Amino acid sequence: MIRIRSLLKSVHKNVCLGLLTLFLVTVIFPALAKSDGKLSLTNREIIAINQQNNSKTILLEQGRMLFVNGRFAEAVTFWQQAIEELQGESDPTQLALTLNYLANAYQELGQWQQAKDAITQSLTLLKVQSTPNILAQVLNTQGNILFAIGQTEAALSSWQQAEKAYSQAGDETGVIGSKINQAQALQNLGLYRRAKLNLQELNTKLQSLPDTVLKAMGLRSLGVALQVVGDLTKSQEVLNQSLVISQKLNYDSETSVTLLNLANTLRALQKPQEALGNYQKAAETATNPLVKVAANLNELSLLVETKNLELAKKLVPQIEFQIEKIPPNRESIYAQVNFAHSLIKIEHNPQVIAQILATAIKNSQQLRDLRAESFARGELGKLYQKNQQWQEAQNLTKQALTIAQQLNASDIVARLQSQMGEILYQKGDIGSAISAYTESVNTLKSLRTDLVTINPDIQFSFQESVEPVYRQLVSLLLKNDPDQNHLKQAREVIESLQIAELDNFFREACLDAKPQQIDRLDPQAVVIYPIILPDRLEVIVSQPGKALRQYTTNLPQTEVEKILGQLLESLNPFFSSEDRLRFSQQVYDWLIRPMETELATNRVKTLVFVQDGLLRNLPMSALYDGKSYLLEKYNIAVAPGLSLVAPRSLTQKKIKVLTGGITESRQGFSALPGVEIEVNKIAQEVPSKVFLNQKFTEANLQSEIAGTAFPIVHLATHGQFSSNPEETFILTWDEKVKVKEFENLLRFREQGNATPIELLVLSACQTAAGDKRAALGLAGVAVRSGARSTLATLWSVRDESTAELMTEFYQLLSQGINKSEALQKAQLKLLNESQYSHPFYWAPFIIVGNWL
Repeated sequence: MIRIRSLLKSVHKNVCLGLLTLFLVTVIFPALAKSDGKLSLTNREIIAINQQNNSKTILLEQGRMLFVNGRFAEAVTFWQQAIEELQGESDPTQLALTLNYLANAYQELGQWQQAKDAITQSLTLLKVQSTPNILAQVLNTQGNILFAIGQTEAALSSWQQAEKAYSQAGDETGVIGSKINQAQALQNLGLYRRAKLNLQELNTKLQSLPDTVLKAMGLRSLGVALQVVGDLTKSQEVLNQSLVISQKLNYDSETSVTLLNLANTLRALQKPQEALGNYQKAAETATNPLVKVAANLNELSLLVETKNLELAKKLVPQIEFQIEKIPPNRESIYAQVNFAHSLIKIEHNPQVIAQILATAIKNSQQLRDLRAESFARGELGKLYQKNQQWQEAQNLTKQALTIAQQLNASDIVARLQSQMGEILYQKGDIGSAISAYTESVNTLKSLRTDLVTINPDIQFSFQESVEPVYRQLVSLLLKNDPDQNHLKQAREVIESLQIAELDNFFREACLDAKPQQIDRLDPQAVVIYPIILPDRLEVIVSQPGKALRQYTTNLPQTEVEKILGQLLESLNPFFSSEDRLRFSQQVYDWLIRPMETELATNRVKTLVFVQDGLLRNLPMSALYDGKSYLLEKYNIAVAPGLSLVAPRSLTQKKIKVLTGGITESRQGFSALPGVEIEVNKIAQEVPSKVFLNQKFTEANLQSEIAGTAFPIVHLATHGQFSSNPEETFILTWDEKVKVKEFENLLRFREQGNATPIELLVLSACQTAAGDKRAALGLAGVAVRSGARSTLATLWSVRDESTAELMTEFYQLLSQGINKSEALQKAQLKLLNESQYSHPFYWAPFIIVGNWL
């Protein structure tokens, strides 16, 4: 093992108090356009200018140049001197503007009280005398500060006032920026529809403008905002429009930044090859060295992510040369840290990486940039950890964590707490590791809104930086015969992970989670939590009135997922029954066998699975004990977490169905001739209103749901569930309704309708082929629709068998049988018919949510 020699003997340990913005830098730099292609001033140049003229004008300009080039602490010094000279002036406007500059610099340094004081003084002066454009700038800064410290409603108000002032001043750029800021605040407050409308209005306004640089920049900013709120397809469209205009105008600096943002959107859309191409074009056209290095760093991280390590290694010398040429500022420090992060992943020379990070720490201290220093120290700690130098890793991580905590930089704190947990675990200190991971999970939960409203390419990578924290904590809690406290905590962490996954899926913290007691929901139900960990499969069992149980299968995740994949494939009728039953029994042995006697003794009627990972794509009803299927013994339901299950059951008196579907070939999808038979048979069993084909539109459904209290909505049409919300949709006659639009489709909550949708039925949908996390889309539809329960299919089944199952299901519902039992009996009817006895026909139907 090569030990990394100490490079930090002269590094100071002084830290100062303050708060920091929640925005992260892991892939691209914040405020990238700030430098506008200008190179930093050297200290010698600043001294020379100072010697020539020490007037307030020069002080202001020096401060501005330093700020633009990321040297915020030095900018503060010059602006404070300028303020001293301006104190005696009769015109307060210049003093107010300088205080505004100072507030911006304090904000960048995370010195929030000083930032608030400066902006308050500025606004007080402007009450005496102001012009609209200066007032607008100060209000905009105030909004930035309030938003960063969590006062989102106040920030929204400031940005709304700023928009009015910019409008009075005729500053279109300012108006556009204020509207985008307002959309972000609305998103953060959970007002997603208002945020979307705000952006749509802005888009309409921009489209009406002539093709100018202003329009290109406005569209680019809008495209980034759309990316932030999760409308990736629209983001791509708007960024492409911006690109066309900037290219037509030969405005290379704008073109390169737009290409960089377009590549980020394509990356979020899971189009890595297109993203790589645009990163390369961005680097080629960049006139700003920071844009160039940002594009190359993003390209490098994507190559590493997609396992193109040979290409990644070829890019390293080029980036190394570029970073060396950038003068010390915050962006160059972040570049060094990001570069080191990728180098660690490709196992580059650790001495080289250590030198890069030591330089980053030294530069951050010279700039008095504590946030940057915390990032750099934390990454160096990760490098020592990778090199198994545990004590050095722990010391550096602790130093970084101390700085981040004193700055209240919760985003950095969460990462470092997790890193500390990992180091402590590797040192064998399990108790302290659990504490560190617990703190990290709690910090992530407190950051919930911020994690999902930040651009995905500068936020935590969920699968890399968030999900593993939850899983590692669960793994430690369940080791070595855990007590009830550890079991309860593990269950809570898994519930939290389910919510975090859905938040990440939607890119919105839109779920209202409320803890539920299983005894109150259903005393005859047992909740089963299978948890796939890297080295084993764990199962937690929750029974009403009993202590939690846990049992373990010591099998690596790769082996577990291999068998789960084989079971899923074997459910195709073309595979041998012998293999299917063997795989099915194997999974039964993992999940059910250890408690089957207890289940029988306690007369359990319903099994509720809170599924994890690849298990979500599998129908639990098809598990086989050697003699019979699980379906033959129990009602079966799926919950994205008990905290997301509404404790209410469907009553017989409320049975009334709004049914829609498509029988004809549409939008490239095949015809579904059996749909007409299906909906007609349902209408014979329960009161129904039917929309077919041309009548089956989003507008018609919205209108009918708003006007009539339908407790059941039944959609017999093509649809797909995917881990990508852009590819999770339901087909109507005129369009694909994506999962994020379900809130609009089923708008009962905002129509004051006293009767919510109790059951949403999706009878011809399927999970996306080859997508291990596809059923996340099904859970997304279930919670986004607002329905208390969702009945859906994991894959498309024949029209005839579906029609028969649905007819039986509704007949049983109308008799007062609960949803999970009605589904079980309807499935058993197919199982007992020779032509439909194979699980392919009856197993894919699952109840998600409330099973009563």
